[in-house]
Amino acid sequence: MGLMDGKKGLIFGVANDRSLAWHIAEKLHEQGAALGFTHLPPPKMERRVRILAEPIGARVILPCDVTDDDQIERAFREAHEVMGDLDFVVHSIAFASRAALTNPFFQTSRADFLQAMEISAYSLVALARHGLAFMAEGGAMLTLSYLGAVKVMPGYNVMGVCKAALEASVRYLAAELGREKAVRVNAISAGPVQTLSAAGVSGFDKILRHYPQKSPLHRNIRAHEVGNAGLYLLSDLSSGVTGEIHYVDAGYNTIGW
Repeated sequence: MGLMDGKKGLIFGVANDRSLAWHIAEKLHEQGAALGFTHLPPPKMERRVRILAEPIGARVILPCDVTDDDQIERAFREAHEVMGDLDFVVHSIAFASRAALTNPFFQTSRADFLQAMEISAYSLVALARHGLAFMAEGGAMLTLSYLGAVKVMPGYNVMGVCKAALEASVRYLAAELGREKAVRVNAISAGPVQTLSAAGVSGFDKILRHYPQKSPLHRNIRAHEVGNAGLYLLSDLSSGVTGEIHYVDAGYNTIGW
């Protein structure tokens, strides 16, 4: 018997085997969940996801650009046709242009700001808008954040502002979706891990070296630890938890010196 036996869900945002969303997916699969995945429309993105998802028996692998409401609605509808009511949704999507991540924050262009906010923060709202009708009563949504949402982190720039909006969205969505359908909404604020998105953050290697010096555990986190936390927040073990930003960062966020 697994924690997720009989549970079904859709995962948005797996890019490769280093993605935190993939580590969450692995833990869900190990505990018996039936999984569906989305990918960006280009064929190379589909291939990347299929290589990972097919060996673990993915029920659906669907194209979805989260800037397009029609594609979001279609992905949920097609997943529902195959899998039935979804018990969970994982949102692991963020993007900002290279200029927005490398230039000083005050030089962020209007276009870059709006693009980053739409993809990195509003997309969670869009998934809730279109996905709620296809979710089971008492389901769960999970997204991924970072300490840059509440503290200034070098090189994080506009993404920190987007993550702040994302975390606020978690709280508002938790209040509303809980009332509508008893759906829980939470976020994991993960410490630095080598992922495709992290590669775009200026000075990321310095952050990796800094965390072990200051965190209470004196080390960086391991990606599977995010997977474990994701499993907890999407399973019935956390049935009384919603609207939370759950830190998985070796305790770094608690240190004030």
